[in-house]
Amino acid sequence: MPRPEPALLDPARYPFTHAATTRFADVDPNQHLNNVALAAMMEDARVRFNLAIGTAIKIGERRAMVASISMDYLAQGHFPDPVSVHCAIEGIGRTSWTIIQLLAQNGKPVAFARSVLVAIADDRPTPVANDYRVQLGNWMLKA
Repeated sequence: MPRPEPALLDPARYPFTHAATTRFADVDPNQHLNNVALAAMMEDARVRFNLAIGTAIKIGERRAMVASISMDYLAQGHFPDPVSVHCAIEGIGRTSWTIIQLLAQNGKPVAFARSVLVAIADDRPTPVANDYRVQLGNWMLKA
């Protein structure tokens, strides 16, 4: 899998940042941050990003469900240094939107993730409401 394009590795383009503490329990036998720990940090930041957007309030009767997640590991991360997870909306479709995330440590990209979330109503995909589409647009990746 190719690395993300260099422009996506610039933290300044992301409108939301969550600082996370690394734990000794996150270290694997190779003495770097475990891939499962990095995925958990991405998940935590994605949930906090959704709360900042107002998903729980703005989406109303609809729910947001994760349809797909992909993650690229770019470099080793190490305990005990903290990490920052930067989040942005990359695109908005008819029934879904894409969140991208950059996890960095000491200013160096460590991992990149892309998640597609789908609006669900009555257990089926449903169009993203116009007011929520506007709200998502406020959190787009900066040019």
